[in-house]
Amino acid sequence: MNQYETVFILTPVLSEDQMKEAVKKYEGYLKQNGAKIVHQENWGLRKLAYPIQKKSTGFYHVFEYKTEGTLIAKLETAFKRDERMLRFLTVKLDKHAIAYNEKKRHKKKEEKTEETKES
Repeated sequence: MNQYETVFILTPVLSEDQMKEAVKKYEGYLKQNGAKIVHQENWGLRKLAYPIQKKSTGFYHVFEYKTEGTLIAKLETAFKRDERMLRFLTVKLDKHAIAYNEKKRHKKKEEKTEETKES
């Protein structure tokens, strides 16, 4: 099993609930097909570097997961068929990228615990 990271951008015309429903759909799709989700993160509504389909913002979301390589093509086909999807990118992570992501998550957890101690 390889580890992958998929970043996708959903259209900004969706409501918050519609966006969450779309994310749950793909999370369920991954789990249904045997993927183990390591981490997922909602980056929220962000400005795009350039307009896509006449839209200047989009909802960003990241999935980091372990699966067989054959699932990637199926997932990307599902993304292409979904009209809510503006863009997506899937990257196979090597050992250095995996270590970097784990370090980044650990650092973020430490920052959150410090904030709760201060409050």
